[in-house]
Amino acid sequence: MAYCPVAVFDAPVYARKRQREEVLSGRVDTLADRAVVVRSRRAFSVPYEATVPVPESFTGGRIVAVVTANGCGESRTLARPDMALIANLPTLIDPQRDLLLNWIEPEFVIRPKVVQGRGEARLQFAINRYDINLALGDNRREMDAMLGTLQRIVSDSLMTLNSLAIYGMASADGPYAFNTALARNRANSARAWLARRLDFSAARTRAIATGSRPEGWLPVLEAMRADDHPDTAAVAAILDRYGAENDDAAEYRIRRLACWPDIRAKYLQKDRKVEYEYTYTIRSFTTDEELLAMYATRPDAFNEEELLRVATLRHTPQEKQEACRTVLHYFPQSQVAANNLAVLLLREGRLDEAEAVLDRFENLSPEMLNTKAAIRIVRNDYAGAVELLEAAGELPEARYNLGLLMARTGELDRACELLRGRDDANAAIVALSVGRTAEAAAKMTACGDRSPRAEYVRALIAARQGDVEALMAHLAGAVVEESLRQRAAVEADFVPYASRADFKALIGRGGEHE
Repeated sequence: MAYCPVAVFDAPVYARKRQREEVLSGRVDTLADRAVVVRSRRAFSVPYEATVPVPESFTGGRIVAVVTANGCGESRTLARPDMALIANLPTLIDPQRDLLLNWIEPEFVIRPKVVQGRGEARLQFAINRYDINLALGDNRREMDAMLGTLQRIVSDSLMTLNSLAIYGMASADGPYAFNTALARNRANSARAWLARRLDFSAARTRAIATGSRPEGWLPVLEAMRADDHPDTAAVAAILDRYGAENDDAAEYRIRRLACWPDIRAKYLQKDRKVEYEYTYTIRSFTTDEELLAMYATRPDAFNEEELLRVATLRHTPQEKQEACRTVLHYFPQSQVAANNLAVLLLREGRLDEAEAVLDRFENLSPEMLNTKAAIRIVRNDYAGAVELLEAAGELPEARYNLGLLMARTGELDRACELLRGRDDANAAIVALSVGRTAEAAAKMTACGDRSPRAEYVRALIAARQGDVEALMAHLAGAVVEESLRQRAAVEADFVPYASRADFKALIGRGGEHE
């Protein structure tokens, strides 16, 4: 119970009695300085103002004045009039409980899964030769690596090799035409070597394209620049004038530079590259049953959309988490998988893990911003949550969550704007808080929620509309929840009905909060 300043009214006879007690017994009247002398029975008014602090979580109550008469050896209570009724309807809103989260389910569209790849083998050849000698340098390791890459594709029943092209790289030194032909022949040698080991037919071998890519002098120039070589400018000047049009003319002049021995020793490639490019198609999975069956054995053969579909199809939260982590393993930049995983972790109360998943991304999608804001709300960091929700823009779930926070922090007009178009208990509570009873009634008519809280909101609407029968019916469905039963006992909207026997029967005799 909160105590407010006392107003005192003294009749002359009581004042004389008080003065006599002060003289005879030394009694001190602590309220004497507030006393107003009343000399007649005529009606009069006295200005009175008091501030009663209540906690933010205060749900409602009454401020009651206690009127007593003291004198002639007796003290009695004359009346207990209501001075004010306090209603705090937004405390019915729990942002943590009522959060809207975004579990994203992209439309599942079957698309051809064409993959492009490229690689290179650094090989050594005998001078002016193009046959591959595995005993030279790292030739065996380089060719085995190329073979392994391609063999994985051609031996996989879920993959189809579409194209393969091999290019020999011509060195800078030597006649351009000769080097170009030599490079193409080296590419042909690599094609023959691979075809034999992959057991390709003659027709399939011929389908492998070969060619040459003259390396030219630019790699030499870049290497000299990296070393800050003093003759870099001289080589650059020659290439600017001749390199693009005539490789042989450029070489003729470079060979005549004083730094030519240094170039030949340090910057000409000793290995000759063979580059290869390929494309292949991975089989698509067309039904949910096939997706789940193949996921158990070959998640590596899935594209991002297929893996996200698996995450949706799996049943338990743990299975869904595992599928989302698999998406992020193969597609680390998948914002959909990151958001969905964070939602799952948030629902389990694993806030640090959920936030860590989102913090891996520099730019968050609106859905991810909403999820991160939800983590802040659960941590009671409403200011941080508001900032994130504002940044999420027009995302419906973010606007709804922001509306809940605005209601709880007293910004009811903004909450009304954000929750406009929503037909649920929270939107109705905000409407009631700003006096829009008809709007609240329409929202609850459209709302199918029959939870105790929703019934409590309907009871509030009925109380304001004076519909006693509806009030009692809805209140009966609400007070099955103990916290709502206790709240009903002090709810301002229910005060006019508090003396009814049926109301008392519903809320019990829990006492009043003044």
